Amino acid sequence: MLTAIADVLRSIGGAIATLVTLPFKAVARLFGGAADSSHGRH
Repeated sequence: MLTAIADVLRSIGGAIATLVTLPFKAVARLFGGAADSSHGRH
């Protein structure tokens, strides 16, 4: 029973982690592209 609860919590944690990191990756990519274009490193 405890292992089943742990598996559910682990899957929920993984889903939350992906949902949280995806926007940060998109924002980092946007800021990275803006910084690259502003610095003229292309």
